[in-house]
Amino acid sequence: MAATSPYLTLHNGVRMPALGLGVYQSSPEETVRAVSSAVAAGYRLVDTAAAYGNERQVGEGIRRSGVDRDEVFVTTKLWIGDYGQDAALRAFDLSLRKLGLDHVDLYLLHWPVPGDFDATVAAWRSVGKLLAEGRARAIGVCNHNPAHLRELIDRTGLVPAVNQVELHPHFNQRELRAANAAHGIITQSWSPLGGVKVYWPSDPDHIDSPLRTPAILDLAARHSRTPAQVILRWHLQHGLSPIPKSVRESRIAENAAIFDFSLTTDEMAAIDALDTGSRAGLDPELVDTAMFPQQVGE
Repeated sequence: MAATSPYLTLHNGVRMPALGLGVYQSSPEETVRAVSSAVAAGYRLVDTAAAYGNERQVGEGIRRSGVDRDEVFVTTKLWIGDYGQDAALRAFDLSLRKLGLDHVDLYLLHWPVPGDFDATVAAWRSVGKLLAEGRARAIGVCNHNPAHLRELIDRTGLVPAVNQVELHPHFNQRELRAANAAHGIITQSWSPLGGVKVYWPSDPDHIDSPLRTPAILDLAARHSRTPAQVILRWHLQHGLSPIPKSVRESRIAENAAIFDFSLTTDEMAAIDALDTGSRAGLDPELVDTAMFPQQVGE
C-alpha cells in the first residue's frame, strides 16, 4: 500500500480500517491467496460472510499472511436462514470455527427480513449478547433502510455500529447515509466500484458500469489514476468504508494506492451528480427465506 488506510471510529470506540478487502464471489481456491496477499500488502480489514462459503479460506489467508491476528479487522455476517435467538448463536459459533478465531471484530445481520421482522429482531438481540460477551467487538447490519433501522433500534435499544449497503457513484444512497449518520452509524459500501451492475446487469447488452463513465474517466486522466482509484477516493472523502473485491494481486495493490491524492470539492460534486437513484442489487424489502431457502452448514 502506498500509505496506511485511515481508520473510522465506531460509536463504541472500536477503530475500523476505512478500506477493506471484500471476498463476495471469491471462490475458496482464490480466497486464501487474495486474503494473504492483501494483508501482507497492508490491508487490515477483510469482509466475508457465512453465505459466501469461504470463511475457512479467509482464516487461512490471514494465518498465511504472517501478520498478527490482532492487527486484522475481521467481519463476517449472519445469514437469514439462521435468524432467531438460538439459531443465531449456533451460526456464530460455526463461523468462528470456520474462521479459526476466538472472536470477530464486526458481526453483521446480512439482510433485513421485512416479512418476518420478529426473527430479525430476535437475531439482533442474540448478536447484542455476543457483543456484551466480547465475542464480537462491534455489531451491525447490512442493507437496512431507515425504517428498518428505526424499528430495530426501537425494539431492542441496540444501535448498529455499521450499516453495509450497495453504494457506488450510480447509487450513492444520500438519504440513507444521512439516516445512518443521525444514529452514529458508519456507512460501509459493498460493490463500491459498481461491480453489481456488471454481474447483475439489468440489460446484459448494455453494461452501465461507473468505471466506464466519462466523468470518472476524465478525473482518472486528470489525476493520472485509474477509474477505480478515483471512485474509491470518492468513498473515503465521504467518510465511507469501501470494501472492493478482487482476487488479482495487482488489482488489490492498485485499489489500496489511494492515500496520496485527493479530489477537490468540485470533483466530488461531479461524481455525486452521477447518481441515478436506482439500485442494481436486490431490494431489501423483498428479501426473505422463500427467495433464499438455502441453509449454511459445515
